Amino acid sequence: MVKITFVSPDRTAQRTIDAPLGMNLMKLAQYEGIDVEGACGGNLACSTCHMIFSDEDFDRLSPEMSEDEDILLDLASGVTSTSRLGCQIVVTNDMEGLTVYLPSETADMRG
Repeated sequence: MVKITFVSPDRTAQRTIDAPLGMNLMKLAQYEGIDVEGACGGNLACSTCHMIFSDEDFDRLSPEMSEDEDILLDLASGVTSTSRLGCQIVVTNDMEGLTVYLPSETADMRG
């Protein structure tokens, strides 16, 4: 287990969670009752599990971003250069102390 902190969209609240290795960040948030939609169920078909990271934390994310994830992020609201889809990030030992910033809005671009 590693400690991961989720920060609310308005940045006024945060919650640190003991995260099991091997779980993706979207499922972790949902399991812990944190408001992350994940409309496609983590099938890389929407962008509603968009998450934002600091530059330093972004470099620790695993696995690296795929081309499909990058394309879907283009459809998300409020994307930054350190945005990722939570369903694609698997918790590893290297993520101890990671901070996840939730965006203020999400967009589901499925047809």
